[in-house]
Amino acid sequence: MSPERARLFVGLDLPDVARSLLFRWCANHLSDVAGARWRLIEPQALHVTLCFLGSRAARDIDSIAAACERAAPRATIELSLGAPVWLPARRPRAIALTLVDARHRLSGLQRAISDTLQAEGWYEPENRPFLAHLTVARLGRGERVRASELPSAPPSRAILCSTVTLYRSHLGSGEARYEALHTIQLGRG
Repeated sequence: MSPERARLFVGLDLPDVARSLLFRWCANHLSDVAGARWRLIEPQALHVTLCFLGSRAARDIDSIAAACERAAPRATIELSLGAPVWLPARRPRAIALTLVDARHRLSGLQRAISDTLQAEGWYEPENRPFLAHLTVARLGRGERVRASELPSAPPSRAILCSTVTLYRSHLGSGEARYEALHTIQLGRG
C-alpha cells in the first residue's frame, strides 16, 4: 500500500482586515474585466504563495514544518499593493496584484524557505524568479480572455504580515480548500 500523499504549499498570511478590503475591491473592480466571468478568491483563501511543494508523503509534514520554522526570519513583513497583472501574461487565467516589498523582507523570506526546503529535498525551485504577487481572481471554467486593460491598483496602504503557514490543499469540485497545518509567527502584526 502506498503512503498517504498531501498537496502542500507554504504561504505568507494576510491580516483579516487586508483580506476583507481586497475582496471588496475585487468585487467592485474585477467582475467584468475583459468581458469574462471571474471567480474571486474568497477572503480566507487570500495568501502569498512562497513555495508550492506539490504532492508529498503525509508522514513528512512535521519535518517540512520544522524546516520552515528554522528558515523563517523573525521579522514582520511590510507590503503594499501594486498594479494588477495577468497571470500568465500571454494566455491569462488569473488576475493578481503585484506586491511592493520596499525592505526586501518578502523576497528574503521566500529565498530562506526555498533554500532550506530545497536542501532537504522537498522543493524544486522554479526556473523563473520569484514574483511577489497575490492572486485575487481566476477565470471561470471554459472561459478564455486576451490580456486587455486592467483596473488601476487598489488604494495603497501598508499591510503588515506576521505569519507564515504550511498549508495542505484539498482539491475537489469548485475551489481548492486550504487546511492550515503549521503556523509560524514572524513578529508582531
